[in-house]
Amino acid sequence: MQPMYPDLFWLLQRFDGPRVDDPARRTADALAALTLDDRVHPGQSVAVGVGSRGIADLSAVVRATIDHLKSLGLEPFIVPAMGSHGGGDVPGQTAVLDGYGVTESAMGCPVRAQMETIELGTTALDFPIHFDRLAAGADHVVIINRIKPHTMFTGDVESGLAKMLLIGLGKQPGAETYHRAILDHQWTKIVSTVTPAILSKVSVLAGVAIVENAYDETARIDAVSGDHIVTDEPALLTQAKELMPRLPFADVDILLVDEIGKDISGGGFDPNVVGRKDSLHEPDPDQRTRVRAVIVRALTEATHGNALGIGFAELCRTRVVDEMDRDKTWLNAITASDLPAAMTPIHYDTDRELLRAAETRTGLRGLPDARLCWIRNTLDLGVVACSSAYLDEARERDDLTVLTGPAPMPFDDDGNLPDLLPDP
Repeated sequence: MQPMYPDLFWLLQRFDGPRVDDPARRTADALAALTLDDRVHPGQSVAVGVGSRGIADLSAVVRATIDHLKSLGLEPFIVPAMGSHGGGDVPGQTAVLDGYGVTESAMGCPVRAQMETIELGTTALDFPIHFDRLAAGADHVVIINRIKPHTMFTGDVESGLAKMLLIGLGKQPGAETYHRAILDHQWTKIVSTVTPAILSKVSVLAGVAIVENAYDETARIDAVSGDHIVTDEPALLTQAKELMPRLPFADVDILLVDEIGKDISGGGFDPNVVGRKDSLHEPDPDQRTRVRAVIVRALTEATHGNALGIGFAELCRTRVVDEMDRDKTWLNAITASDLPAAMTPIHYDTDRELLRAAETRTGLRGLPDARLCWIRNTLDLGVVACSSAYLDEARERDDLTVLTGPAPMPFDDDGNLPDLLPDP
């Protein structure tokens, strides 16, 4: 009798993985090289913007930044710089920082969270520039963020320091304004217009830029002078694109994703990895990766119920819908002008049911012979389970190591797979 489901084997991917062994020391050295003491006076206040992304060494980088500012005689405090994330309110945004270890006691300085903005003026594109009220009231601002390809925006500058100045510190009103503006203007034009306007009104001392490797480790930390953010970010983005993880194979019928969340990607799962940046439920024709059906199995704990990105999947476990915080998810989608990202896909209680439904996306191959990949999330792609359809190719490639022979999918009696991709 022919099996109903494909057999799986486990493989190991090898990526280029430069790594910073001491992120705190590297942060301190990078900031020292900027000689900020020439631009500040003891006793001045500094708002340090920290975002909502699950950055590998975030707490160490933030603490090193705070310590360096204190060494200059400054009085730093932390502000959430995450737009509408965390439910768009103070308790939610503070909880996000707490979850990353960015607390007053751990960082050695106050965390001041509020959602009010002031308007710094109107851009040449005819929309207001919103900016966090507390940050605007400080003598200086420093921002900390990871540089990586954005889930929606395309340009020389995508997700990173400039975006945090505009959207992160713009709070909910700013985030909504910029996401609406991108329907009328290119993101590159918005960045090149608004960033100089902010810098003319606010003393942005520096940005601490983090680039991660494909293993979700810190590969590079740079301190960029505030007035060099737009000019220096493109090179960092280029390296981030070169180092980002990828699926082991270009053509995938079914992609099983164990978890999505805002700590994984702004879009829940990274469309740059899945090949869905410019299209919703069809593979991008110009992308290396072409995935026909995405199945999402759970939300991460750190996403706090924000299921943004679920609308990019064709199928999901019913528990994802049950765990979704509707208000947080819908607010994020509305703010981002990305309503489809919050739409509910077809969902079933079990993985067996989901796979049977996904068979319609396998073409004439059918489910037993489907090209299937199973991953934990789009950040964790070192070890992947794949269907036997890929075995011959995997054995021939130097960048892949086959770890196990093919075996049946490990369903339990209820028809579900383990919650997370098990070790081989």
